[in-house]
Amino acid sequence: MNGLELSELPDDSEQLGSYVNSLRQRALKATELSAVGTFSDGFLIKFLRARDFDVDLSLKLLLNYQRWRRESPEISSCLSPSSVLGLLNASYHTVLPQRDHTGSRVLIYRIGQWSPKDWSAFQVFRVSLMTSEIIVMETETQRSGLKAIFDLQGWSLGHALQITPTLARKISSVLSDSFPLKVRGIHLVNEPKFFRPVFAMIRPFLPDKIKQRIHMHGSDFHNTLSNIFPPAILPPEYGGEGPGIDEACYGWTNQLLQSEKLLQQIAAHPTADIAVTPDDLRESGD
Repeated sequence: MNGLELSELPDDSEQLGSYVNSLRQRALKATELSAVGTFSDGFLIKFLRARDFDVDLSLKLLLNYQRWRRESPEISSCLSPSSVLGLLNASYHTVLPQRDHTGSRVLIYRIGQWSPKDWSAFQVFRVSLMTSEIIVMETETQRSGLKAIFDLQGWSLGHALQITPTLARKISSVLSDSFPLKVRGIHLVNEPKFFRPVFAMIRPFLPDKIKQRIHMHGSDFHNTLSNIFPPAILPPEYGGEGPGIDEACYGWTNQLLQSEKLLQQIAAHPTADIAVTPDDLRESGD
């Protein structure tokens, strides 16, 4: 079976066992993980699905993820939705209740709702990481990945000054090789001309595969977005027929708040390999 076929199998399939055991054995032999006792099957399968069950690439991703967490404590060690509740209540971010036609999760970020005077770029990045840690637990998201819409209306010099080269590298690392999620597409709307210098700073760190999946739609985005995403799932503000953006943001904020304990456990765990229950994985559209 090829990687895509293996990815469709359930976590407890016997056919996945040899891949999981191989990745576990190799990970535990890695010098930087020498203090780790073991890894759970479910945790390892996230990395295997992210790299279509190529054990070599899955091991590299796992090691990069662990290294990124160690080297970015200012982001990874505080995964508390209540600590950024003001930002979430400003309707800055949501995961749409329904997936797109390919099974991908669809995320929306509204930059204009982020006040750089009140919230640092690191806090904003934490919101993205919290969401990523929640949705990566979903089997369908492991298989089908995510697409993100960044609405840059309201982008200002204050936002630009928050994006330092160091932060740009951290963002690029997560997008490309340090988190077990497949990024299927990044769609920018309402991007102003003075956003381009910031994008130019991030772009060199991105692999060609990610660069090819970044699409700029400008201010006339309603028709182009609806050519990519089913109108039934998009908020009316983005040319769709789904729940309004404020309603969608409210729903996802509640989902994050309900996951507060789980996220704090992930942040505190040395490897982020924690046990989850079916309730932890209940999707916002259920």
